[in-house]
Amino acid sequence: MDKKVYFAGSIRGGRVDGAIYQRIIAYIQRTDEVLTEHVGDPDLSVSEQGRAKDALIYDQDTAWLRASDVLIAECTCPSLGVGYELAYAERFDIPCHIFYDRTKTQLSAMLTGNPYYSIHPYADPEEIFPILDGILA
Repeated sequence: MDKKVYFAGSIRGGRVDGAIYQRIIAYIQRTDEVLTEHVGDPDLSVSEQGRAKDALIYDQDTAWLRASDVLIAECTCPSLGVGYELAYAERFDIPCHIFYDRTKTQLSAMLTGNPYYSIHPYADPEEIFPILDGILA
């Protein structure tokens, strides 16, 4: 396993794209380590867990971000947390790749207007995997 990948996808913002998260994570894991593989878990709790538990989640996620070589985000379902993770990664100069289904959503101008982010729109999820090959090569 070459790279440590932080995969970002909506949790509390909505789990409508959970199946694609699972596919992306499994694909990455063929060659690299996904620090946040739980994001693809269909049984992941989407409820607030209280400030103390949420603080532990924040501490763990930011530690994983700082330890990662690359952030790969699926942003079709808008998420405040994913937006925060992207900004956090930018702050620490972690390369960021954003995927989104252009037939279902438009990204915020705060992402599309920022040249730091590599943005990969797709219409068919199968388009994601060759791009991932290039990112992870």
